[in-house]
Amino acid sequence: MNRTFKTAMGLVAVAAMSVTTLAACGSNSGSSDNGKGSVYFLNFKPEVADQWTALAKEYTKETGVNVQVQSAASGTYETQLKSELAKSNPPTIFQVNGPVGLASWKDYAADMSNTEIYKDLNDQSMALKDGDKIAGVPYVIESYGIIYNKDLLNKYIATPGAKVKSIDEINSFDKLKEVSDDIQAKKAELGVEGAFTSAGFDSSSDWRFKTHLANIPLYYQFKKDNITSEPSSIKDMYTKNFKNIFDLYITDSTTDRTQLSAKTGDDATAEFAQGKAVFYQNGTWAWSDLEKAGMKADSLGMMPIYIGVDDANEGLATGSENYLCINDKASDADKKASEEFLKWVFTSDKGKEAISQNMGFRTPFKSFNDVKSENPLVQAADANLQAGKTQVAWDFSMMPSETYKNDLGQAMLAYAQGTGDWNQVVDMYVNNWAIQYKAAHE
Repeated sequence: MNRTFKTAMGLVAVAAMSVTTLAACGSNSGSSDNGKGSVYFLNFKPEVADQWTALAKEYTKETGVNVQVQSAASGTYETQLKSELAKSNPPTIFQVNGPVGLASWKDYAADMSNTEIYKDLNDQSMALKDGDKIAGVPYVIESYGIIYNKDLLNKYIATPGAKVKSIDEINSFDKLKEVSDDIQAKKAELGVEGAFTSAGFDSSSDWRFKTHLANIPLYYQFKKDNITSEPSSIKDMYTKNFKNIFDLYITDSTTDRTQLSAKTGDDATAEFAQGKAVFYQNGTWAWSDLEKAGMKADSLGMMPIYIGVDDANEGLATGSENYLCINDKASDADKKASEEFLKWVFTSDKGKEAISQNMGFRTPFKSFNDVKSENPLVQAADANLQAGKTQVAWDFSMMPSETYKNDLGQAMLAYAQGTGDWNQVVDMYVNNWAIQYKAAHE
């Protein structure tokens, strides 16, 4: 199970951030005059920026400790972190995306072995280590797969000649393709624009494919070869399966494949929330946006991304991209204040409610073992695990560099648009791994 919880999402450079400043004394994150220290948290997840704002404000109200939160826009965290850490008042709490991310910032990561949040982990082996140092503690356990609209699927099932009689029968790639193709053929009758939402390759969306989708064949290769740490090269073992699922996404779609370069993550969310598509590849974190868009919890379900390898046993892809680190270069007072803030967030009633209900997160802490999430996608993930399905590890955390991911994404887009072929995707997926690994380790 340990491999399951390795991490994480690719972090790309560029653009904006949303900023929230909480405290009477403004944006200064240095130690406050009352000797309590202060907290500056650079948040990776923009979809819960408002919730972090409210939670930090509540903590300041209770304790008098100044808490500032900044939330980087999607895809900009690494660049923003680099910029903020270079300032005179840098973040006291920041996030890394796993072992590869930690390698860039390990000199800033304080030892968290004596913190309450590390001690509260259900499984302490999930923590990020730098030698004997506990460098990062995961605070969100997430799952991704193919989110589906139950209402639309049941509407499809009621049509003459439907390929399944119940949603549970969609339990393999072959059956998913059969149903998806039929939905696409009946889209006018069903009132949808496609079986799948747009597979957009704007930077707000491309990570869903160049990392999350690419992870599924990677996971099966690593599982077969018993690979548990970053390899210097990979094989082309399941690239045909990779092609088959990607073809499904870009063929049975709301959007012509030639238009995918400009399609955004917001476009896909809107298409799904407005009932224009039945299927939407994303994860448990998507609930807050879908809820804001008007979707009801009982309309949502999530199934694994079947690619035809071990469909009968495959579960959702489960792991973490969110490891909290305390800045070792902050003052002792600010480090202590940061530890206390994190303790309060994950053990107090108000903090637990904000994390589990307002943010909709599933956490790895003992203090949350009695907490039931109202996030329907988390509930679906829990049910999938309880059904005994093998959770797919987030092995894309071992991808050698951001350049590798971007090269793969560009090749996938060129293939989708007809300006490139699948052999170029395989080249970027397999051969470019060794090139980028060498460049990263020179």
